[in-house]
Amino acid sequence: MSRHPTVKWAQRSDKVYITVELPDAEDVKLKLEPQGKFFFSATSGDSKTPYEVDLDLFDSVDVNESKASVSSRCICYMVKKAESKWWNRLIKQEGKSPVYLKVDWDKWVDEDEDKGGGADMDFGDFDFNSLNMRDTDGIGDEEDCSDMEEITAESKVAEKNIEGDGEKEEGDVKKD
Repeated sequence: MSRHPTVKWAQRSDKVYITVELPDAEDVKLKLEPQGKFFFSATSGDSKTPYEVDLDLFDSVDVNESKASVSSRCICYMVKKAESKWWNRLIKQEGKSPVYLKVDWDKWVDEDEDKGGGADMDFGDFDFNSLNMRDTDGIGDEEDCSDMEEITAESKVAEKNIEGDGEKEEGDVKKD
C-alpha cells in the first residue's frame, strides 16, 4: 500500500507551486492533465517504500507551460493555471483538506500583494498621519519616551540596590 508524502502548495494569480517533500525519491513519475488532474508517485528509502499523490486540482491548467524540478530533497512543480485567477483552494474537494496537504508559507503571497507588491503600490496623496487606529494616549510622544527612559534608569538603580548588600540609602532612588 502506498503512503502519502507531505505536499505543500502556494499560488499566484497565474500559477500554483506544488512541492512534494520526499527525500531521496527514486522512480519519480509525474503526470499533469489539462482538466487539473495531478498525479505523483515514487519510492524512497532503503526498503523502497512507495509514495503516491492523486489530486483533482481546483481548476484547469496549462500543461505545456508547467514545469517540474526533481532534487534530492523534494519535487517542485510550477503549474500554470489555464486562467489567471485566484483559486479558493488547491483541490476541488470541499471541506477539510487531506492531512498531508499543507500551505507553503515560504512561497505564499496574498492576492492583494500579487498585483504589484507592497513596495510598488501608489498611495497618492493619502495622509497616513490622519489614521487613528486606536487611542494611544500619547504613546510615541517625545515627553512620554523621555519618561520611559527615566523609569528605566530608576529601575536600574533600584535593581543594583537590591542585588547589592541589601541596604539602601534613602537618596538612591528618586521618588516623585
